[in-house]
Amino acid sequence: MLRQELFYFLIFEMSILSTMLQEKIFNIQTSEGFKAVALEVFNFQYEHVKVYREFCDMLKVNPKQITTISEIPFLPIQFFKSHQIIAEGYSEETIFTSSGTTGSITSKHYVANTRLYEESFNRAFQNQYGKPTDYTILALLPSYLEREGSSLIYMVDSLIKQSKNQHSGFYLNNMDALIEKLTFLEAEGHKTMLLGVSYALLDLIETQTFQFINTIVMETGGMKGRRKEMIKEELHRILQQGFGVFEIHSEYGMTELLSQAYSTGKGIFTCPPWMKILTRDTEDPFTYLDGKTGGINVIDLANLYSCSFIATQDLGKTHPNGTFEVLGRFDDSDIRGCNLMVL
Repeated sequence: MLRQELFYFLIFEMSILSTMLQEKIFNIQTSEGFKAVALEVFNFQYEHVKVYREFCDMLKVNPKQITTISEIPFLPIQFFKSHQIIAEGYSEETIFTSSGTTGSITSKHYVANTRLYEESFNRAFQNQYGKPTDYTILALLPSYLEREGSSLIYMVDSLIKQSKNQHSGFYLNNMDALIEKLTFLEAEGHKTMLLGVSYALLDLIETQTFQFINTIVMETGGMKGRRKEMIKEELHRILQQGFGVFEIHSEYGMTELLSQAYSTGKGIFTCPPWMKILTRDTEDPFTYLDGKTGGINVIDLANLYSCSFIATQDLGKTHPNGTFEVLGRFDDSDIRGCNLMVL
């Protein structure tokens, strides 16, 4: 009986601590504030996320000796393909899954609190673009709509509903209807946002070219095996010409995260206050680089009940003002630190 009471007391105590942390995460205003909350989140996850604790223990990390962000271990993103990463005492409200080629192993993100995700993407969107009600939001995301468990669809569906606009909506393969809608909205002077996966946006402008004044075009990345991959500069140049816009916007997010960074042009991304990018040396995952190309490590403090410190397979470069660029991905043969995958 005493043991059961102690268990419930510990769960209650953890619930209070996590609620306080949630409030701190979305009220970060300074770099010092970010550091303080990041260290709190690290200690919370070391204590309560078994997979992350085992990973840190394998590296012989003593959490009491971690005093800076650069000392915090980053979990290789591949762990989401092989482990259930969720805080002890919590169960998932939903599971987000990554897209993958046929037969490949997909990542699974066990999300304990979908309200955290909603608060994160709503705040990030409003920080960058204002209220969804300011836009007609059109989504050209066929490869995502064709499967279940997409965190991107979850986010965009919410933004579309929040726009409260009869013209907002998803488009799967009906290019003619989308062209008609875009032409109408542009002619009427409606402030519009078109979000699309890269290959579908290319398909669209091969069918019809535009000269947009009132429309933001945002690519969410990925050819998804439908087209040959191309460098970002070339993709954006083709899209700029096809849509008649000066800049192509981009969204940087992934299944394993609960936060997104946005670029309003030239491939320069800005993080919300609770997210930060570091770049690691491709030969030594524990050495960090400034202004040089390296592997992207993401700190996503909103990912409180999973892991906020993730070493991705993306290559990028950070800038002194906190912005960053995404320059490509590792080939599987290029991934360093694979000895960290033994758990």
